[in-house]
Amino acid sequence: MKFVFDLDGTICFKGQPVSEKILVSLEKLIAQGHEVIFASARPIRDLLPVLHERFHEYPMIGGNGSLVSKNGSILHSASFTDFQIDSIKSILAEFKATYLIDREWDYSYTGSQDHPILNNLDPSKLAKMVDLDVHKSIIKVLILTSDNMEELTKRISTLDVVTHTHGDENVLDISPKDIHKWNAISRLGIKQDEYIAFGNDANDITMFMNAKHSVMIGYHEDLAKHASETISLDENTEDMIVEKLDQFSSNVGQ
Repeated sequence: MKFVFDLDGTICFKGQPVSEKILVSLEKLIAQGHEVIFASARPIRDLLPVLHERFHEYPMIGGNGSLVSKNGSILHSASFTDFQIDSIKSILAEFKATYLIDREWDYSYTGSQDHPILNNLDPSKLAKMVDLDVHKSIIKVLILTSDNMEELTKRISTLDVVTHTHGDENVLDISPKDIHKWNAISRLGIKQDEYIAFGNDANDITMFMNAKHSVMIGYHEDLAKHASETISLDENTEDMIVEKLDQFSSNVGQ
């Protein structure tokens, strides 16, 4: 069986790397003939620091599906059109937005120096921060603040892109059209009902909808509609995840 894991808030927490306890549990899955895939909103650049290097060649989905990597190489990259990029730049300026914008590796950032997102941004210094105009392609946009986030969101939604709003942070997450985790999972040759999914947020919905079984960590109202079961988010969450993985490894086929 294939297992697909979101990272932040699912198997790693508060900006910390995935714990050795969970990593060992994942390796047990592999030893028993299962496959492990990571699927995150983070670009591949920011996936690597939260995973021990022994996992760096595992299949990875980054940027909510904009990037697909296997054996340490990027297999697929999806970017906005030139028209969309020009329109997004114009909207950012009009609404005085601050942002984190990614291409495959480097990024542009205009947010405050104490914004929580910096805890997860290129902690291993693998990339460069560059001016927005340097980007020839853009695979993901996070709008952090704006003088009118509601109106900005309406304008962005006219561009035929995919948007998510992240929890209490009121951060607008923008990806190219038809880019989501299930799209990227299918690019790895995985079919509907061929995997078990673990996730925690709205960007996991398509991944849950096409999974054989899905496990929600914590609670998200929209994701809950598609979850097979839930693991509560508390001091025992990691132990419950490990226990659940042990159950799956014993009870599901390869």
